[in-house]
Amino acid sequence: MSNSYTLFEGSVPLLISMPHNGEEIPADIAAIMTAKGREVADTDWYMDRLYAFAKELGAYILIPKYNRYVIDLNRDPDGVDLYPGANNTELCPTTAFDLLPLYQEGCAPTTEQITERVKNYWLPYHQALASTMQAIKTEFGQAVLLEAHSIRSHVPRFFQGQLPDFNFGNADGKSCAPELIATLADLDYAPYTMVCNGRFKGGYITRAFGQPSNNFHAVQLELSQHTYMNEQAMTYNETLALQVQPKLQALVKTLITFASTTTTSKNATD
Repeated sequence: MSNSYTLFEGSVPLLISMPHNGEEIPADIAAIMTAKGREVADTDWYMDRLYAFAKELGAYILIPKYNRYVIDLNRDPDGVDLYPGANNTELCPTTAFDLLPLYQEGCAPTTEQITERVKNYWLPYHQALASTMQAIKTEFGQAVLLEAHSIRSHVPRFFQGQLPDFNFGNADGKSCAPELIATLADLDYAPYTMVCNGRFKGGYITRAFGQPSNNFHAVQLELSQHTYMNEQAMTYNETLALQVQPKLQALVKTLITFASTTTTSKNATD
């Protein structure tokens, strides 16, 4: 554990990263934010609670302390747009998903403040990602990363209509072995809907850490929040969560099996 993230050590070659799960905002930043900003409405709510079962399965889990409004851990630190030509949120967002301002007038983060946030929050998380993935690969021969995200089912800023329930992304095939994404696509998600590389193809972390030729495989799942939450109230819905968790458990077990089986086969032939 550090002062900006928590890492739960695991025993299998799977790391689950939840870069938008953090809810806190440092006091000096909160003081210059709007009420909208302090509400942190665009959090990937309750990911740690929803995936709590993964600890028992042996997965490594990495969770930040601070909210994406402070700095988006899933964006390029140089500020490069994730989806060129589309509506994007910045490395240090200045508007919420509904386009309302996050900062009081004249208080948006300066270049110097953004650089400081990269140093204090972005770099430690990414260093933890890199060192953990390398440690897993050293022990098991390869490492699999699941980027666990969620988002409201309707966000007109980013997509029209209702988002599918399970939205997988592997950077259009670049961030993991093709057989892995094919296996995930073949799982039974009914009665939920599922798409691969639709509106969400995987963020910066998936693209940066997914290097299948080097035995690093990364997949992002953007889960529609209406599958486990009361979206408007931003509260956890235990009944809904219990219904979707078996699908998530099957997903996590599949990732572990892929990593373990492939590693065993590889080591057997070395």
